[in-house]
Formats: sequence, C-alpha cells, structure tokens
Amino acid sequence: MRRATQVLAPGSWDIGRAEGSVTLVYDDRYRRRLRMTDDAGGAFLLDLERAMVLADGCGLRLEDGGVITVRAAAEAVIEVACRDATQAARLAWHVGNRHAPLQVLADGTLRLRDDPVLASMLHRLGTTVVRRQAAFDPEAGAYAGHPARPHDQDDKHHHAHDHALDHAH
Repeated sequence: MRRATQVLAPGSWDIGRAEGSVTLVYDDRYRRRLRMTDDAGGAFLLDLERAMVLADGCGLRLEDGGVITVRAAAEAVIEVACRDATQAARLAWHVGNRHAPLQVLADGTLRLRDDPVLASMLHRLGTTVVRRQAAFDPEAGAYAGHPARPHDQDDKHHHAHDHALDHAH
C-alpha cells in the first residue's frame, strides 16, 4: 500500500505534478495515521509523526516521491458578508470567543461551519446569515504553526485571560 509520510504546505510544491487528490471535509482533515482512499479509488496510508490539520492545497508526499493533493470538500457552512472592517472584526471576535473555527474569504466574507447557535448569535448581532455548501478551510490560529496547520487537540490554552466570566468549557 502507498504510504504518505510528509505534508507539504500549500504553494510550496508543484501542484501540477500531483499524482492524485483526496477530497475531505474539515473534520476529516485532522489526522495522523489512517487508511485513506484517494479520489480515484486508490488506497494509501497516511502515516505522520503527529496529527495535523491538512489545509486545502497541501501535498501528501508518498514514500516513492509522488504527491497527493488535499482538497477541501464542500460542506454545510454559513457565510456573513460584512459591511465594513469594523463589523468584520467585531463578528470575528464573537465567533473566536466561542472557539469556533472561522475562514475569512478574500472579499472579507466570514465563513464558518453551519451551527444554529452561531447563526442565531450572528443574526442577533445584526447580520444576514446565508447557508450554503462550500469548501471550509478556516484560519489556522496563532499557535497552529506551519506548514500544514498542526493542531493541539487537548483543551489547554496558550493565552492568558480568565474564562470564568465570559464563557465555560
């Protein structure tokens, strides 16, 4: 079985030389070791040293030197078009305060997973929430590192503030 042992950051490799792709929703892109099937039906083993969030456009380097492209699959998301930078910052703060992953699109639109509680909150904050199917590739976060968005799955925080007054875990 083919074995992928290294993750190449988006833009750091020649995507035209990929020998295949694997398309996954966001929740399926946090992995360390798993038997996977590429988009053409070929099996391979993802075998990394540690679990990582595989961003859209990452390459999975195979032991034989080949590369499989990671693609973000369309999934249920909500989008909010912000009228200005102040509103975008305010809404992003509220979403981040709830530790929800958030994607900022090139036009300033905010995209997050379709969550009824967050959609209701955003609506109460005066925005129009649009539900759709789209690829979800959220920001990695300040402590995620690079190249391919490693993610610490434990619930330890690396920032200093008291959570007791604003929200609970």
